[in-house]
Amino acid sequence: MELFAAAGARRRGILNLIFTHGMPRMGCKTACPEPPPTVFNVDPKIMQRMAPHLQRVLIVDSQPASVKLLQELMRSLVTCQVWAASTDSRAMQAAQAVDPQIIFLEHSGPGLDGPRLARALRRSDLPCRKAPIIMVTGVATAQAILGARDAGVHEFLRKPFNVKDLTRRLEAVALKPRDWVEAVQYVGPDRRRFNSGDYTGPRKRRSDTRKTPDQERILQALKIVRAAMEAVETDWTQARRALLAQAADLQKAAVAVGDMRLMEAAVALNRAVGDSLDRSRLEPAVQTLVGFLPKGEFSEAA
Repeated sequence: MELFAAAGARRRGILNLIFTHGMPRMGCKTACPEPPPTVFNVDPKIMQRMAPHLQRVLIVDSQPASVKLLQELMRSLVTCQVWAASTDSRAMQAAQAVDPQIIFLEHSGPGLDGPRLARALRRSDLPCRKAPIIMVTGVATAQAILGARDAGVHEFLRKPFNVKDLTRRLEAVALKPRDWVEAVQYVGPDRRRFNSGDYTGPRKRRSDTRKTPDQERILQALKIVRAAMEAVETDWTQARRALLAQAADLQKAAVAVGDMRLMEAAVALNRAVGDSLDRSRLEPAVQTLVGFLPKGEFSEAA
């Protein structure tokens, strides 16, 4: 057992060196040695807290070498089961079969469209539809990053990456959960904190301080209700899901701010949303809630 433990320790050390500083250069002469690299040490307490959220891992990548490296690194950090899929269709099958807690998704490859797959997962009925998705790619253009964000991805990881980069993303998705947005045009984590694992500075958005969290939740939910009502004829399945999610969110927020009128309107909306579309019941409930929108918000897109 001691031999196996020693071998495992050496393996983790080698992986840390590779991912922190890259593969060693071949053919370098001893006459020109480089200073020894500093290995990034992961805080064991943080890893212990993250471990329960990382036990089932799905890696979607068409390159076997990339899959193997990420698989080995994850297993060196936590005790986990890892599954791999190389195409969109196989990834959906794997997601249904194993219910992953976290998904690493390559941006593109043969038979693989990362943003499209992320949107499909978010709009599916799979238990893992809300699982954190970390998109991995060597092509980190502005278009790719924004496309990943708008597809419902939690974090964006640029190749080549090191242990510190990966651990920051894992910590962000496992220990700093983001509010879930169940709208019509967008389904996924709150985009205002996209790729938060790569940012450690202060929040500077005006909207971060001008409203209380409950007021922000109410305003966002009311806008989504309005947009969902406009989509009931073209996308009833997602519009219904969005309406029910906002009704539940508005009830919680109404309790928090002590607004009983808003609470009653949210309860009425929940009752009005049936399995099939019934405008005669739904429209009055939606109109009542939309009436809670401040005047300045009516012209803004949801």
